[in-house]
Amino acid sequence: MKTRATIAIIGSVNLDIVARVEEFPRPGETVSGAAASRFGGGKGANQALAAHRLGARVYLVGRVGDDPAATEALQTLRDEGIDLSYCKRLDGIATGLALILVSATGENQIVVAPGANAAFHPEKLELPAADAFIAQLETPVETIARAASEYDGFFCLNAAPARPVPAELLRNIDLLVVNELEAECLGVDLDGYGGLLAVTYGSRGAALFRHGGEIARALPPAVDVVDTTGAGDAFTAALTLALLDGMQPRAALQRACLVGALTTQGLGAQTSPTAAEVEKSN
Repeated sequence: MKTRATIAIIGSVNLDIVARVEEFPRPGETVSGAAASRFGGGKGANQALAAHRLGARVYLVGRVGDDPAATEALQTLRDEGIDLSYCKRLDGIATGLALILVSATGENQIVVAPGANAAFHPEKLELPAADAFIAQLETPVETIARAASEYDGFFCLNAAPARPVPAELLRNIDLLVVNELEAECLGVDLDGYGGLLAVTYGSRGAALFRHGGEIARALPPAVDVVDTTGAGDAFTAALTLALLDGMQPRAALQRACLVGALTTQGLGAQTSPTAAEVEKSN
């Protein structure tokens, strides 16, 4: 990366409990013999870590509970030096929890209990000074909408998980990142979207669109996939930083695909690569 941008991530913080299984259970079936691990997670925390490892100065704007899980969920971010002064603890509520199954092929199934993430209300929002903001939809959309309306710089929304997005929020978004399912959920709302749209297709890569027309397409490198959890978060952070650095659309998209692919090589959602690892893989 050419510059060290300051990025503020508005989003979720979870403690992830990950179980590796050969195959996902069918309805009513019990699968035994799984290997379980605990990791920090949440799309906000994942994107914060990814942006930091790629060289940005990062603030995480979010909410955790007043329980031991909060310390565990934030430990990696704290150890790596991400600014957590805008990530507040809420009394009387639990930290977000994600239960994740990962199959032998690296695919995942995820159930999230949002806890404090769902209690991040807009009236308590405080925003740091930053070159760009990145948000997702694991915190209340009203909070994201207020942030996007109050900030006049570059704003990226990763519209995940799939849910409707108010038109007034879309009008304030410069970069919208979705996968195929999320794009389908937004439907006709994308027809009038005037910003830059990135659609990811898993192992089939990603494409960039503006005003309905494709302007770039890229493929990820072939890697040995361990766990796809967090790949989309790393992709979003990498694409935002690449565009801020002035990279042309296809080069920015190619870098984001590479970062996303490298993230799948470790277990857990916070295995995104460093800038040096990305350059080594180019």
